Amino acid sequence: MQTVQDVAALRAAIRGWRAQGQTVGFVPTMGNLHAGHHSLIKLARARADRVVASVFVNPTQFGPNEDFERYPRTLAQDQAGLAEHDCDLLFAPEVATIYPFGAAHSVSLRVPQITEVLEGAHRPGHFDGVATVVCKLFNLVQPDIAVFGQKDFQQLKVIERMVRDLSLPVKVVAAPTQRAEDGLALSSRNQYLGPEERARAPLIHETLLQMRDLVAKGHAWRVVEQAAASKLERAGFVLDYAVVRRAEDLAEPAEGEREGLVALIAARLGATRLIDNLSFD
Repeated sequence: MQTVQDVAALRAAIRGWRAQGQTVGFVPTMGNLHAGHHSLIKLARARADRVVASVFVNPTQFGPNEDFERYPRTLAQDQAGLAEHDCDLLFAPEVATIYPFGAAHSVSLRVPQITEVLEGAHRPGHFDGVATVVCKLFNLVQPDIAVFGQKDFQQLKVIERMVRDLSLPVKVVAAPTQRAEDGLALSSRNQYLGPEERARAPLIHETLLQMRDLVAKGHAWRVVEQAAASKLERAGFVLDYAVVRRAEDLAEPAEGEREGLVALIAARLGATRLIDNLSFD
């Protein structure tokens, strides 16, 4: 696997593949990779001739009280994992490469409406940073497909909308959430859970399954949300949200609506914030 940091080397490699008629799949990450990320590489490999991954801790998606400086940077470990999972090229740029005028003075992209709820409401400006950096990376890599995990469901929907609205020539592929045997969604944040917290964390997935089953049985979604919130709070979670929404646009469903829904949860367990979701279809 080749690792490059500068744009010229990245484009030279991709230009060589294109000259051979090969397609390019892309997996953007912030590093500290685990089995969930590796599953994205596997899916990209199945859909494209060549696979590019990026590792870039993006400053513009961190809020003022979030730990950009403390975010784990494990490039050597990430390189080994990507090579093992048949990635062709790792793009690991410096901040100045992505933001040549500085992050504070960069062109910023905003995807309206869908970014203003749930994660967007709790982390103002977060999705502006996500959309901006993904658009920049798409422009640099110019992939045929890009793979994103369904675990970050709202992020996936933001990227899908951005691609459609800007008519970007890339197909967004959604990859299923990878889970531990007890149902906990794989996440870099799981490493911060203490043993007792780790034992309680699968309750999030259990609650999502219960939300899906209750809606299928005809319970009103507002009642289902209240039951989910009560269950998690009794177990010691500090809840940001536990909601049922339309999967397409994350709007509140109409009364009696049953198709095309998703349940989403964000909650803190100790000092660790966990998110997960479950589509009903």
